[in-house]
Amino acid sequence: MFKKILGKNDKSKNKEHDELVQKIEKMDLTEKKSYINNKISALPVSREGVIEVLKSLIKEDPKTKQRYIKMDDNDTKKKKGFDLVIAISTHKFVTLPVVDLIQEFEEVYRDIIEKYDTDNKQTYSDKIKKAIKNSIITIETIASIHNTSHILTQRY
Repeated sequence: MFKKILGKNDKSKNKEHDELVQKIEKMDLTEKKSYINNKISALPVSREGVIEVLKSLIKEDPKTKQRYIKMDDNDTKKKKGFDLVIAISTHKFVTLPVVDLIQEFEEVYRDIIEKYDTDNKQTYSDKIKKAIKNSIITIETIASIHNTSHILTQRY
């Protein structure tokens, strides 16, 4: 029960996981959003995939020391990245590791988010913080439901 909520990864699927990571790293933001929305028939969305999408956004390239979204990127790319994170926060596969990664995304890109909000009169800083709170509420609700159903099945 808690394996799903905590997002534990099965070690027997390492090869499949490595292939998934490679596919996600090659995707652009539009493809990543399509993946999250389960619009890619050849690659169904999974808990591990959601985590890897977030990791690909946060990860720093060891050679260039840059992340996926840069301060000098165009506004469209930044907006797509922010919208993708918000979409992930409401996804049915939201888990504690996902929430941790969303929080890390918000910390890593705080300067870019604030500059984008100022330049474009947007509120992505607040939207992402609200998305984090809503994700935590969702996880708490799922845990409560699992706990209640477990108690009910033990009574009868």
